[in-house]
Amino acid sequence: MCDSDNNQGFVEDWAVTRRTMLAAGLMAGLSSAAKAAISSVVEKDVSIKTPDGTADAVLFHPAGNKKWPAVLVWPDIAGLRPVFRDMGRRLAAEGYVVLVPNPFYRSKKAPVVDGSFNFGDAKAREQLFGYRAAMEKGVEGDAKAYVAFLDAQPQTNKRRKVGVQGYCMGGPLSFRTAAAAPSRIGAVGSFHGGGLVTDKPDSPHLLIPKTSASYLIAVAKDDDAKEPQAKEVLKRSLASAKRSGTVEVYPANHGWCVPGSQSYDPASAEKAWKELLALYRRALV
Repeated sequence: MCDSDNNQGFVEDWAVTRRTMLAAGLMAGLSSAAKAAISSVVEKDVSIKTPDGTADAVLFHPAGNKKWPAVLVWPDIAGLRPVFRDMGRRLAAEGYVVLVPNPFYRSKKAPVVDGSFNFGDAKAREQLFGYRAAMEKGVEGDAKAYVAFLDAQPQTNKRRKVGVQGYCMGGPLSFRTAAAAPSRIGAVGSFHGGGLVTDKPDSPHLLIPKTSASYLIAVAKDDDAKEPQAKEVLKRSLASAKRSGTVEVYPANHGWCVPGSQSYDPASAEKAWKELLALYRRALV
């Protein structure tokens, strides 16, 4: 969980993020054609009007005049920062219009953390939790604004469904997005998502019947060890709602998908990436 003991001592070093990606992560082993596609992606900082103000975000799309399906990417609790720009760029190179917002725009423009971040630092952690608290009540309005912004882009193929994916706190935000825009969201990807199953009436798993999406729910092994029942609840919820989906515990710890994090696991991250692309190929039709 993003706010659990699993993250005590979690350190993300932005200084090594790009080097990590090039040497052992998102860029390693890619073909020359794939690297060329990434380098040709168009990237633009944008501002998006929401019910609560103006969100800063970054938009990516492939070069050229074609139209592509759109994807919204919710970052983890450290927010929009260089590594999520890199991830958005790579996804766009696969043939998607990609929006990565700053979820904490109500509190601060991105990046909201300067330099490396240590989750074991109580002061820094509580500051991020404050940003998240300010975001919580406006998530559905934000989600609708972000989907509408993507649909308004000339590069977006509005005949195709929209995908949404999230990491850590972005997992439940992705569920909430699918429920807020059920006619547009066709696929949900959650990677080491925190708080997908709770005992509260607004638990994200209870939103599944309100959506029209297919799901990929990738669970961290340490999160599963702490809440082993959660994966079974998710499986039952998908089955009961007759939604297609996969719930899988990965052999990696919370944060494994994000280069630069202490838990980054290149092999598991690449597996999750391939599964995500397969989901989008099936569901964003």
